[in-house]
Amino acid sequence: MRLVKYMVILLFVVFPLMAYTAEKAKTIDELAKMYDVSSCKACHAKIYEEWEKSMHARSLFGTGRTAGTFKRTITEGLMNIFTQSGVKEIKNIKVDHLSWCLKCHLPQIKNATDEVAQQLAKAFVEEDVETLEKVNINCLVCHNLKAIVHKWQDGEPDKGVIYGSKNGAHPGTSYKTMKKSPIMKEVVACGQCHGLGPNLEFPQPSQCATLYGSYLHAYIPLGGTETCQDCHMKKDGKGHLMPAYRDMEMRKRAVDMRVETLTYKFLVARGDAIPMAVVRVWITNNAGHRIPDG
Repeated sequence: MRLVKYMVILLFVVFPLMAYTAEKAKTIDELAKMYDVSSCKACHAKIYEEWEKSMHARSLFGTGRTAGTFKRTITEGLMNIFTQSGVKEIKNIKVDHLSWCLKCHLPQIKNATDEVAQQLAKAFVEEDVETLEKVNINCLVCHNLKAIVHKWQDGEPDKGVIYGSKNGAHPGTSYKTMKKSPIMKEVVACGQCHGLGPNLEFPQPSQCATLYGSYLHAYIPLGGTETCQDCHMKKDGKGHLMPAYRDMEMRKRAVDMRVETLTYKFLVARGDAIPMAVVRVWITNNAGHRIPDG
C-alpha cells in the first residue's frame, strides 16, 4: 500500500510539476518571446545598438552564408548523405538533428520542442530571412543562459536574473535581480561557442569553431595575455558589436604581410625571353588564435 501511495504522489504531484516547470516553446514566435530583449534598449541604448549591428543579432542568417550552410546541411546532409539520420522530409526533423549547429547559433533551442526545429528547417530551406531573424544570440543568451559554465560548482543560472560584473537590483525589466557571473570577463564565456572543436559529442560529429582551442594551446603557451574581450570589445571601443574578420581594422591588426618580388628573364630553348617573377610572401598571424576559423 505504501508503494502505491508513493506512485500516486509521483503521478499526480511530482510529474505534472516537472512538466510545468519544463514547459517549452512550441513555435518560433514563442521562443522569440521567451528571449525578448527589447526592454534592454531603454537603459542600455548604446550596447543595444552595437548588438543590433552585430553578427550575433543574426546568428541564423549571418551574411547569408550561415543560412546557406544550414540549408545544405538539411537538404544534402540530413535528407541525403546521412542515411541513418531518420530524416526523409522536414516533418522528421527533431531538435537533436539541428543541435550540432544550434548548440552555438541558437543555444536557447534547448527550451523548444521538435515543432520549432521543423519550423526553423522549413525557413532555412525556403530561405525565409524574416523568420530566421526572429531568434538570435542576444542579451539573455550571454547574460543568463550561458552565464555559468561550472554548474556543479556554481549551479544553474537562476530564472529572472541578469548576470554581469556585480550583484544588485536590475529594475525596469522582468529580470529584477543582477548577479555577478564568475565567467563574464573570462575567455571561457566566449569559448562555449567559439570552441575547441570538433564536436564529438553528437551522433554526427562536426569540425567547426576551434578558436578557443588554439587560443589555449598556442597563444597562451607562447606568452599571450589578452582575452577575447580585450581584442573584440575593448580595442577601438566597439563593445557589443564584437567585430571580427569582416571589420577592416580587425583584419589589419590580425595579420602582417610583407611581399618581396624578384624579377628576371628566363630564356627558353628557342631563345625567346619570357618575363618571369619570383614572389616571396611573409604572413604573420598576430591574432590570439588560428585564422581563418569556422
